[in-house]
Amino acid sequence: MKSLKKKRRVQIMALAAVSLAVATGLIGYAMKDGINYFRAPSQIAENPPPPTETFRIGGLVEDGSLQRGQGESVTFRVTDGGASIAVSYTGILPDLFEENQGMVGTGKLQDGVFVASEILAKHDETYMPREVVDALKEQGVYQAPNGS
Repeated sequence: MKSLKKKRRVQIMALAAVSLAVATGLIGYAMKDGINYFRAPSQIAENPPPPTETFRIGGLVEDGSLQRGQGESVTFRVTDGGASIAVSYTGILPDLFEENQGMVGTGKLQDGVFVASEILAKHDETYMPREVVDALKEQGVYQAPNGS
C-alpha cells in the first residue's frame, strides 16, 4: 500500500511541476509583445536594434528639426546630447509636443529612421520621463528645471 501512495504522490508532484512550467511559459509568451525596452539615441547609434523589435526612444526634440508633411505626417530628430535619431510619425501629435521639449516614442527602427506608432510628450513645464532624464544625465546635458 505504501508504495502505491508514494507513487501517486510523485505523479501529482510531477504533474504540478509540468503545469507550473507550462503556465509560466504561456504567461511569458503572452507578455512578450507588451514589453517595450527604453533606449536613448546614443544607445541606438552604438548598437541599433533589429527592425522587428518594438522599443521606446526618448530625449529632447532637436531645435529646428520638426517638419510637418502631408496630412498628419511629421518628421523630427530626437537627441540626448550625444547622438541624434530621425523620427517619422503619422498621427495627431500631443498638444504639448514642441521643439526642445522631452518626448517618448514607441515604434521600430527602419533604415536608420525610428518609425513611431505612438508619441508621448511632457504634461507640464517641469515634467520629463525618468528614462529621458537618466539618458540626458548620462550624456551630461541634463538641466534641472528652475525651482527644483
